[in-house]
Amino acid sequence: MIKLQDSILVYDGSFDGFLTCVFEVYELKLKQVFIYREGLAQESLFGSSKEVITDPIKADRVWKGISKKTSATGKTRIYYAFLSEKAEVENLLLRYIQYALRSEIQIDSDFANEDVLKVTQIAKSVGREKHRMEAFVRFRLTKDEFYFATIEPDFNVLPLISKHFKRRYADQKWIIYDLKRHYGIFYDLEKVDIIHLTLPENFNATQSSSEFFADEELEFQTLWQDYFKSTNIPSRKNMKLHIQHVPKRYWKYLSEKIE
Repeated sequence: MIKLQDSILVYDGSFDGFLTCVFEVYELKLKQVFIYREGLAQESLFGSSKEVITDPIKADRVWKGISKKTSATGKTRIYYAFLSEKAEVENLLLRYIQYALRSEIQIDSDFANEDVLKVTQIAKSVGREKHRMEAFVRFRLTKDEFYFATIEPDFNVLPLISKHFKRRYADQKWIIYDLKRHYGIFYDLEKVDIIHLTLPENFNATQSSSEFFADEELEFQTLWQDYFKSTNIPSRKNMKLHIQHVPKRYWKYLSEKIE
């Protein structure tokens, strides 16, 4: 609960913005502070609210400070947990960072500390979602001759999967678009950029319409579905195990699952 002496820091939702908030906590010697991204800040009659402008230099100073006090694993946990977008994750991470900075030893394995345990668990969940996206993304060739895929992950994993797809599909132009967060990543054969699209009102992300996708893509989809059906042996079907490895929430974007 926010009290009279508490401070509220509001930032733009970026990782650098969050690290800038951490810098402000130390710079201003704030004792009781809550960090919220824009649009999620709690209204309060007591706590004083301050908008924090993202400063890459301040963010870099904080990240270097963290690097001196934690391992590569610890840094990865912080970033992965941040991308979870869970409620109050900024305040959890602030406590984690404060603990790491004041500790004489690395805290990576200090699971007796509740914050270390929570950050580790959240980071593992984000890691699992990253690997699932790398496995379940299905590209479709558009009439504009680039490969297009849509996803709706539980966590904001686009920043984590770009290297994998750039390496794996280095000779193809592609877009992976997050429908939930309304942004995507575009590879132009040289670099990966963040993009924002205005999709047509009649665009159905779960269907390969001839209006948007190339004729050869539609033929390939049919061949792939036929192959999948022909190799599926009903007597050996273990639906419980199948769902464990391929959760149903991903099915609508898998071409082999679309009727």
